[in-house]
Amino acid sequence: MPDPKAINSMFARIAGRYDLGNRVLSGGLDIWWRHRLVRAMHRQRPASVLDLATGSGDLAFAISRNLLMTKKIVGMDFCQPMLNQAEAKRKNDRHKRYGNVSFQQGDGLNLPLPDASFDAVSIAFGLRNMADRHRCLTEIYRVLRPGGRLYVLEFSQPDRWFRPVYLFYLRHILPAVAGLLCGDRSAYVYLNESIEAFPDRHALAGEMRQAGFGEVRADGLTFGAVALHEAAK
Repeated sequence: MPDPKAINSMFARIAGRYDLGNRVLSGGLDIWWRHRLVRAMHRQRPASVLDLATGSGDLAFAISRNLLMTKKIVGMDFCQPMLNQAEAKRKNDRHKRYGNVSFQQGDGLNLPLPDASFDAVSIAFGLRNMADRHRCLTEIYRVLRPGGRLYVLEFSQPDRWFRPVYLFYLRHILPAVAGLLCGDRSAYVYLNESIEAFPDRHALAGEMRQAGFGEVRADGLTFGAVALHEAAK
């Protein structure tokens, strides 16, 4: 089970080079993965979105750029240095595109939000870091309006043929490269270990149903290494 204090400290240490690490270590695929989530959300056309575990805000900004019908986007994270990075990007955007985006500190296990307050909730690569996934999912369910939808983008268990290649990359290449890029190899050793311990997309879909969600859809991306889940309240 992830230790919240250790996770907060880890993300605080790498906040300044988090985006660089994402681009390089995913080979730019993280942009495409987020695009797939935004495209799925576009079908719903939500007026309000909570982007939980928003980190440096990339998904919140992508939603703002592509879903013009969305009037309110709240990016929430428990790590203030990550939110500082997100806020700096919003303020430094020369096109001033993100007037519908705001950022707020908050704990995914105890959301400081009223019931039924958002049409959609997104969480990209953050559910894995929650100390209690079931509690996080039930909190998300609580803040969604009736008919609202949850979108989860998360690392998963890859297709069997791809698994040996993927595990070699996670265990040997990723921590070494991350150590050079971000100066914190241990953070990416945790990333490897947390990915290997995370359930596959079918098991995670089951956890969502246990939290009350229905109509759960799970699509594997990049040979199953990442999964996009969509679930209705």
